[in-house]
Formats: sequence, structure tokens, C-alpha cells
Amino acid sequence: MQTVIGVRFKRAGKIYYFDPDIFEIKDGEHVIVETIRGVEYGTVIYGNKEVMSDEIIQPLKKVIRVATEEDTQKYNENKANEKVAFRTGKEKIIEHNLPMKLIDVEYTFDGGKIIFYFTAEGRIDFRELVKDLAAIYHTRIELRQIGVRDESKMLGGIASCGRVLCCHSFLSDFAPVSIKMAKQQQLSLNPTKISGICGRLMCCLKYENDLYEECDRHCEKKAAQNIEEEKIDINELKKLED
Repeated sequence: MQTVIGVRFKRAGKIYYFDPDIFEIKDGEHVIVETIRGVEYGTVIYGNKEVMSDEIIQPLKKVIRVATEEDTQKYNENKANEKVAFRTGKEKIIEHNLPMKLIDVEYTFDGGKIIFYFTAEGRIDFRELVKDLAAIYHTRIELRQIGVRDESKMLGGIASCGRVLCCHSFLSDFAPVSIKMAKQQQLSLNPTKISGICGRLMCCLKYENDLYEECDRHCEKKAAQNIEEEKIDINELKKLED
């Protein structure tokens, strides 16, 4: 067993384990931790808890510190700067006449890198765009192309059920969804009825799929039993005829 905390860096993002070290950290607090992207500011989803060692990918990074007021202020400043960088990014994309759509901008906590997320039909030569942005912000610039599912997750929206998109509100991962699931649940195969606003099959087709599969297995087993019982009944009748 090992004591860990669960930290999330984005809304509905993945939860990562960190070693709380000497700190007693509670749910909802903010911490400063080191990640593969550098130093980050995260929200504690669950505080100190014991988990099995085999659930942890070693080595586990230790919490640098519980976030201070200064850290929170810097985080909020980054969020404000992201909005400005987003407007600048859109202007530069138009200026370079690039066939791409800017979705979001993200600052790393220490300001060492700015990530511009975009969608596009194919590959984009954005080298000149990166040069322009680097000249403006004097830091590392990364342009990251994302898919339509990730676009919906970032931007959010209202699904056909009238609720906020699952991927934007609580789904941390995209589970594989297939047309077979819709068939198994006897749903209409009309694309407009089983597709989300991202244009892909709705994630909620996965929610009850395990139950439908279990029901199908039960029905198949029951049908096989009925066939065997019918065979026995026929054999008994043949004995009476003899």
C-alpha cells in the first residue's frame, strides 16, 4: 500500500497520482507538482488515501508544495493571458491564411511554454506562424492538432438529451464506440440520432452496452436450455410410441 493524492489539471481531465510526501492534503485543495510538461498547478480530486502498489506507475512524483495565494494568483494571471493569446493566435492564423481553426490556448504554470490547440482537415505547415508567436511571447510555442472529439470536450455544448456534453462535464477518457453497440441496443441507425455534436457516435452508447451484452448471453443460454428440454421431451414421447 502507498499513500497518494489524485490531481486533475483540466476540467473532466484524467486524474494523476502524486506522492503527498509530508503534506496532509484534502479534497479541493490546490497543489504545485512536477509533470512531464514541467511544473503545474492542479486541483486535488481526492486527498491522502491508501492504494495498492500495483495500481501505481512508478516512480511517483512528490508534491512540491500546497499552492499558496501567490501560486493561485499566478494561475489566474495565466488564464487571463490565455484569452489574450487566443485572440492573437486567431489574428495570426488569418494573417497567414492558414486553413485551421484555433480551439484553445494553454499556458504552462511557469510560463515556459504556450500550447495552441487547433483542428484542421489535413497537415498544416505552420512554421511561419510559430515564428511569429515566438517573437511576440519570447517563450516556447507548441501547436497541437486535435480531433473533433477533443474539440467538443474543450469547448463544451448541449447534447441532444438536453444536458451538458458528458466529455466536457465528467468523462476523462474517450472509450471506443462502435455501430455494433447501437445495433445491439436496437436503436435507430439514423446517423443524426446516434451521433453527438462532434459528428461521431455518441459516447453514451457505451454506458449500457455491458448490460445488453449480459442480457444477450443470458438469452442465448436460456434458448439453448429450452432446446435441450425440447429434445428431452421429444425423446420421451418417442419412448411412449415404442
